[in-house]
Amino acid sequence: MRRWTGHVVGLLMFVGLSASAGVAQSTDVFAKANEEFAAGRFREAIELYDGIVRSGEYSAALFYNVGNAHYRAGDLGQAILNYERALALEPFHPEAATNLRLVRDKASALELRKTSIERTASWFTANQYTIAAAVSFWIGAFVFAMRLVARRRSPALTAIFVGASLVFALCLIGLRALESGSHGKALAIVVGNKIDARLATADNAGTVLALPPGSEIRILSTRGDWVYAALPNNLSGWVPAASAQRVRL
Repeated sequence: MRRWTGHVVGLLMFVGLSASAGVAQSTDVFAKANEEFAAGRFREAIELYDGIVRSGEYSAALFYNVGNAHYRAGDLGQAILNYERALALEPFHPEAATNLRLVRDKASALELRKTSIERTASWFTANQYTIAAAVSFWIGAFVFAMRLVARRRSPALTAIFVGASLVFALCLIGLRALESGSHGKALAIVVGNKIDARLATADNAGTVLALPPGSEIRILSTRGDWVYAALPNNLSGWVPAASAQRVRL
């Protein structure tokens, strides 16, 4: 009963769209895309939304709307990709998180396993870590300079310096986890259907793992039309490059 209720709530959330996609975006195009969505013309809405994305004026709200449009158009892989993009920009976007879980369950998409450090680090964005690191660095530098010229050691200044240094170090750890972990810059989503990861860069090579649409992979290298990727279940293999898209643009 609880599972059924959760699906009903999630499907209701697909009906509504975010009211805004950021100040910098083309308001007229965004409004037109929302109108196309409301009229059930999901492909037309996607084309308009994608135009905004290509202009570089994207936001979590925009990607959330794109995900909803792809879901209604039946593109589960693309829907998951865009919900992931929304959450990469805004980790606490509740609607994107809820819809991602529902669509991932429907598509039977596979997920990469996060370490405990990555799960903790994902509570904040890279921009937030960068700002906090910069602030803590300059606070620490200022306090360190004050300690050098002070006639007597101040316990308060020492405590502030230690605290700022600790915050700075934690921010660097968080940034590293976000940028180079399983859900860092190399994270990609399988958007094609009936995609198999293979042992070599050939369609007739042995299959390592079947990847349902929306499955997560981490791109390690590229060779021609193929990418070598870390896969769910601690496996690795070759995937057609055209069948997967990176979450971070």
